[in-house]
Amino acid sequence: MTAPEPLSTALPALSPADRRELLRLARASVRAAVRGEAAPAESVLSTALREPGAAFVSLHQDRRLRGCVGTLVADRPLHDTVARMARAAALDDPRFAPLAEAELDGVDIEISRLSPLVPAVADQVLPGHHGVSLRCGEHRGVFLPQVATVYNWDRETLLTELCYKAQLPADAWMRPGIDLMVFTAEVFGENDVAAGVSE
Repeated sequence: MTAPEPLSTALPALSPADRRELLRLARASVRAAVRGEAAPAESVLSTALREPGAAFVSLHQDRRLRGCVGTLVADRPLHDTVARMARAAALDDPRFAPLAEAELDGVDIEISRLSPLVPAVADQVLPGHHGVSLRCGEHRGVFLPQVATVYNWDRETLLTELCYKAQLPADAWMRPGIDLMVFTAEVFGENDVAAGVSE
């Protein structure tokens, strides 16, 4: 029996200008959230940023995660999703204390713009390329594609860690009734844009 064909779910890439605008918006949203100010006013937005989009916003401090919140559902314009997730990453990630104003200058922002989720079987998961979502009843776990790269996980380790994150047994990904989905992400951060990196 041959392995299933790998899945491709990528979206067309955003322009460098759109990436810069989303990062500007995320930074302004984090700053406003921490200072208790109103959300930043919109600027002139491209068609791509007004299209529905799912995204995660990650905050890093000294290369360590300081907050990460996102949505897998593209039910709002991308610019609105990024602004909301940036605010939530600063204040509402239950793993961390709310970001303090004194930390603002030391935080780097990374945005992961997600493709639509597609159903998959385990053999189709490509660590480092695919993000993964696993659901069983009320249990759910999600990893962005870059997580497997950071920790150098192979497919089995990725799926096992995903089960732990969903508070399921380590081998739950092999059991019937598991809803496994994959997606890709266009990942870019403030350091990338400052260095002129477009991909």
